Amino acid sequence: MTDMTILILGGGGFIGRKVAQSLAARATLRGQPITRLVLADLAEPAPLDAPFAVETRACDITDRAAVDALIGPEVTVIFHFAAIVSSHAEAEFETGMAVNLHGTLNVLERARLLGTCPVVVFTSSLAVFGGEVPDPITDHTIPNPQTSYGMQKAVGELLLNDYSRKGYVDGRGFRLPTISVRPGKPNRAASSFMSSIIREPLNGQEAVCPVDETQEHFYLSPRKCVENLIKGAELEAAALGMQRCMTMPGQRLSIRQMIDALTAVAGPEPARLIRWEDQPDVAAIVRGWRYDYRFDKALALGLDADASFEENVRAYLEDDLPKA
Repeated sequence: MTDMTILILGGGGFIGRKVAQSLAARATLRGQPITRLVLADLAEPAPLDAPFAVETRACDITDRAAVDALIGPEVTVIFHFAAIVSSHAEAEFETGMAVNLHGTLNVLERARLLGTCPVVVFTSSLAVFGGEVPDPITDHTIPNPQTSYGMQKAVGELLLNDYSRKGYVDGRGFRLPTISVRPGKPNRAASSFMSSIIREPLNGQEAVCPVDETQEHFYLSPRKCVENLIKGAELEAAALGMQRCMTMPGQRLSIRQMIDALTAVAGPEPARLIRWEDQPDVAAIVRGWRYDYRFDKALALGLDADASFEENVRAYLEDDLPKA
């Protein structure tokens, strides 16, 4: 039996924290008992109870020396979630390049120079697609990002593929659907309202929907996202083939279908707290997104989507609803 040291970059964030909690509950990964978990983020993450050693570190992945100090030869699996989100990366080009592109390169370069070929689980984005590519978007659609964020994630995918081809890392990347229902407060992502229109009403608060109810999008619950990421970490390299990155399964739904699911689970009152307010800047961004995806590769590898959006709503109520 070998030591199993896991590093979560972005370990203080929403997905990073949920992955850490899931690992603590299961206590194994890739058929080995977890011996040590390191949670790292720009600010030191909160402690976590687990049946193995847990360390928390502050690390700025744009600082190569800090990355080198954090990632030692004992690290077996790296979950790389550290990034700035879409609107932030678009508004602050230099910051997006520093974190999303150069930060990812820093992580991969450190892994390369260690010579230990750690497993690297990278979260990419559907923003790598866009422009004139035809629908549906499949596993073989060529990326054509129309935002700086999408470009940075697409470059990350190319790096992950090539570093894996060379044997420097054992990479696997997953383009995440919009994760809904996210807990907490809205962030700077243009898709943030796609959680708030469900989350706030369930919390007894008003929410604003800036787009028409017929607008469609592609969704996955936090619970299923975490499950898929951990499954992804356990895949064997031979099963991944020559393309290490894939679209994670999700559901194509309209805003109306989401709200109908909210009503089916929680009754009619929460939906009455949704206020419709046209916001042309947000609507213009959302209309430019794609929502017709095929994800055959991920399904064949054992990843899956929620059965219905009602599951997303129930997961929020069970896992994340603030306690009174």
